[in-house]
Amino acid sequence: MATVHKEGYKIIFFTFLLMILVNVVTYYMSDGNMHTLKISALVTVFLLILVAGFFRSPRRESYSNADAILAPADGKIVVIEEVDEPEYLKTKCLQVSIFMSPTNVHINWFPVDGIIKYFKHHKGRFRAAYLPKSSTENERTTIVIKHTEGVLVLLRQVAGAMARRIVSYVHEGDEVQQGQQLGFIKFGSRVDLYLPLDTKIDVKLNQKVRGKQTIIGWLREPDTFW
Repeated sequence: MATVHKEGYKIIFFTFLLMILVNVVTYYMSDGNMHTLKISALVTVFLLILVAGFFRSPRRESYSNADAILAPADGKIVVIEEVDEPEYLKTKCLQVSIFMSPTNVHINWFPVDGIIKYFKHHKGRFRAAYLPKSSTENERTTIVIKHTEGVLVLLRQVAGAMARRIVSYVHEGDEVQQGQQLGFIKFGSRVDLYLPLDTKIDVKLNQKVRGKQTIIGWLREPDTFW
């Protein structure tokens, strides 16, 4: 069961008005031809349903485990590699990236419990989100969460060719919970996670994941102690 996310209300409303206008213009330009009007109505209703689908908000239970790193978005794993993170962590990390297609749910969730230590929105380009340079050149936000055990987890929302607006419900100093909504990327894109090198990764390249349900990895081995 899904509802419409609040980020879609205005866009869906104005799309609805535009669809009405298109059908009215079609009616007058076709001199009232009912066959043409039916085709126009079917096409515009389909487009309206498509737009509404972009903003669906599924009712979804969250997996909960203090040591688990949950998928912050729906999509496909496109990167798992060791990289240098130059903006905040300034050290080597494991990068795990999720590509969100236009058909995925576009809500983003916090992957771990913790406190927001850093938040910044960067203006940038709108290249295809699957390109490696999109993480540093595209419109994006950077969010750093200090886990309850002191570990830093960096999350980056990245805009793509279609995504023209990133929404983040984030402020430095906020205490956040695993599975809580952190924001929304309108019309797809990508989310990057930067994790400690000793993180046990539980996903593979090209694997499809579900936000706040799929376990990306573990900050420590399950059933073990630091």
